[in-house]
Amino acid sequence: MAPSAIAESALSHMAVKDKKQVLLNGRSVTGEEKEPTPLEAISHGVVMQGVPTFPTFSEHRRHALVHMAAIFRFLARTGCTEGQSGHISVRDPEFPGLMWMNPLGRHFGMLSAGDMICLEIATGRVAGGNTSRPANAAGYLIHSAIHKRRPDDVHAVCHAHTVAGRAWSAFGRPLEMLTQDVCNFYGDALAVYAEYGGIVFGAEEGERIAGALGARGKGAVLMNHGLLTVGRTVDEAGFLFGLLDRSCDIQLRVEAAAANGNIPKRVISDEEAAYNFRMASEPHALYCEAQPDVEYEFEMAGGEEMLARGFESLSPTVP
Repeated sequence: MAPSAIAESALSHMAVKDKKQVLLNGRSVTGEEKEPTPLEAISHGVVMQGVPTFPTFSEHRRHALVHMAAIFRFLARTGCTEGQSGHISVRDPEFPGLMWMNPLGRHFGMLSAGDMICLEIATGRVAGGNTSRPANAAGYLIHSAIHKRRPDDVHAVCHAHTVAGRAWSAFGRPLEMLTQDVCNFYGDALAVYAEYGGIVFGAEEGERIAGALGARGKGAVLMNHGLLTVGRTVDEAGFLFGLLDRSCDIQLRVEAAAANGNIPKRVISDEEAAYNFRMASEPHALYCEAQPDVEYEFEMAGGEEMLARGFESLSPTVP
């Protein structure tokens, strides 16, 4: 089945729209004309297609778990691993009370769809998948709290302990809008959990992290801990995770360069940051942003089928 189209435009800020012109298929579009969707605005010629739809739940599940494996391999390739730490969860498309997670102790760069474990979000019950390894208990407590709090718009959660993310988290501060790209986290899209309750072995800490993320957060800086992102697809959450980690690295470099006070920082204005957010931080656009890295991982693995290994043996069970 062909990918679905974007239902509505993400560009609605009239003050910004009147100020700017957007290129749509090679021509300039002003505020008086029909507003382009983000993918229409960025596409010159054939419009990019966004999040796909599927005729069966099985096909949807396969797509999600194969792309989940690709995002794990992308995180491994970019140095986002630390022993057994880090996890991604994806809500099952057929049974929304279930989520898929990676097994404890298997390297991100080795994961395929057949490695994933299915857990019941409400209870932690192992509900299928590959049960040869355990799930990560701390990961379950964090991810389940977020999935329970945001059932409608969060279908994937990424968390890992990266170098830049942990370094910036020590300040317990949000990122500044220093670049065009970090505007994906403008305003309440980026939360800061400015507490540290130790390794998450209790439900309370997971609930506090979910509470800090709030109703609209796309990412969170967890003080003295690491980074976390969410999305409607694992592709969106994965792209945002890489972006958040790189943005922490950029902020650290800018802070170091500006430390002597002789080089002033130039922060993007609220108006411009809001415009960038509306045009870029939309589920279909963010899904497309992830596809170059996903396709690269397919190529490096020897084809998409390599990341689908073991999928046919997976089956979630409901009580």
